[in-house]
Amino acid sequence: MNQQTIYLGGGCFWGLQGYIKQIKGVLSTEVGYANGGFLNPSYEDVCHDSGHVEALKVTFDGDQISLSILLQYFLRAIDPFSLNKQGGDRGIQYRTGIYSDRLDLLQEAETILDKAQTFENQPFAIEVLPLQDYSSAEDYHQDYLDKNPGGYCHIPLGLASEPLIDFNLYQRPSDEELQATLSPESYHITQEAGTDAPFSHPYTDLFERGIYVDITTGEPLFSSHDKFACSCGWPSFSRPIAKEVVRYYQDRSHGMVRTEVRSRIGKAHLGHVFDDGPNGSYRFCIDGSALRFISLADMEKAGYGYLVNYINNR
Repeated sequence: MNQQTIYLGGGCFWGLQGYIKQIKGVLSTEVGYANGGFLNPSYEDVCHDSGHVEALKVTFDGDQISLSILLQYFLRAIDPFSLNKQGGDRGIQYRTGIYSDRLDLLQEAETILDKAQTFENQPFAIEVLPLQDYSSAEDYHQDYLDKNPGGYCHIPLGLASEPLIDFNLYQRPSDEELQATLSPESYHITQEAGTDAPFSHPYTDLFERGIYVDITTGEPLFSSHDKFACSCGWPSFSRPIAKEVVRYYQDRSHGMVRTEVRSRIGKAHLGHVFDDGPNGSYRFCIDGSALRFISLADMEKAGYGYLVNYINNR
């Protein structure tokens, strides 16, 4: 067993522990206080600006889960741009950070965050620092949500069961490669924010089981399970396959104010999202020319075997 330990600050440690402990490869978790200048503060000290961060000690098996995957799960659960605030909690104790007493893990964490930052348009507010003055929190804080199932939690715990799409698996080709490999329609849609004519793409009425990936990078974006028939004339989904794979931008073109959807790694224009989906869900109105469909039968050989159980179990 390749046992390693990292300390994470991500808002109220009740929710962060409840979320992280579900992830395969995590061996144990403990909530505590860190980097406040002295040992053994009380919860009251921390709540009155002692300077400590509510930290989660995470011990994991590096042979089962890499630090990169663990930190990608962490990024999924937090607002990485928020300073001293997560969910409804405000204060220096709720700052986001990654801490360790091992320089190599801190350097690796910096590299992982640097790559994740390339997919964003604003800087992260996540500190990466040597661990100092870590103390375990009081017993009643440990596994708080197990003891209090209806207790406060700022993190949707179901996020831990959604598939994680590793950003290390996909990369954006050069503009020259995209021009050479994409059809003129797909290039226009993804790179020039074009739009398919309504009802023109065969994916609009396709409901076979499988996944829809970014045609520019191959990154999985949507699942057939979340696709629904819609009279709008474009392939429509209630949500992405995982929250981290799409990005949102305000679009004021054509005399309207809309929310544009782009892929995370390829930054390809995909379409728009609206709040009028079925049963109160969203409607991701996506251009078929921005997608490539991989049927369930072909997913393994196409390199998407890690998502087969997810599709089969939905």
